[in-house]
Amino acid sequence: MVDSETIDAKISDKQEEFEEKVDDVEEDTEETKDTFEDKKEKGKNIADNVIADLSKTIDEFRENIKNMQKNADQRYQDYKKSTVQTLDIDLVETKDFYYIKAAVPGVSKKDISIEAGDNDITIETTFTPYIEEFDEEDEAELIVSAIKSGRCVKTVRFENSIDLENIKARFKNGTVLITLPKLVIPKHKVKVE
Repeated sequence: MVDSETIDAKISDKQEEFEEKVDDVEEDTEETKDTFEDKKEKGKNIADNVIADLSKTIDEFRENIKNMQKNADQRYQDYKKSTVQTLDIDLVETKDFYYIKAAVPGVSKKDISIEAGDNDITIETTFTPYIEEFDEEDEAELIVSAIKSGRCVKTVRFENSIDLENIKARFKNGTVLITLPKLVIPKHKVKVE
């Protein structure tokens, strides 16, 4: 039989081993907890940095898009100024006349030029952009420009010759009304010999 002292000694040894293992587990748990907290803090910092970078990137992208739009608008305005646009007209023909109605809103009568040839007519004017009506100190910025601006020309060619001496043009309510009589060339018979 085993005596009680031996049993007590074995129990005491086992209890010490158990307490050492509990202490080791507690130390490992504490180290794991510290490591977890460190990793958690690092992860939070990385996430904050990613969000800040993403927000900055989105703001920069938004600003770049705005700048691209302004640049495109400016180039379009420059293109409109450098190119010749056409005037809007209505052309009506009767037996003896051609009638033209040309839209020239906002243009004064003295700024309209009309030249006629044997079988064509050219109407020319220049539209001033609305933005130019503002002073520099107003710091006005053009947002939308859909109204014609710059030099505008329209040439109309006719099937028949026109009577240059009897062309009439009238300026009324932002339109030019032009009456062009057809030139009637009398036909004569040629005798064949």
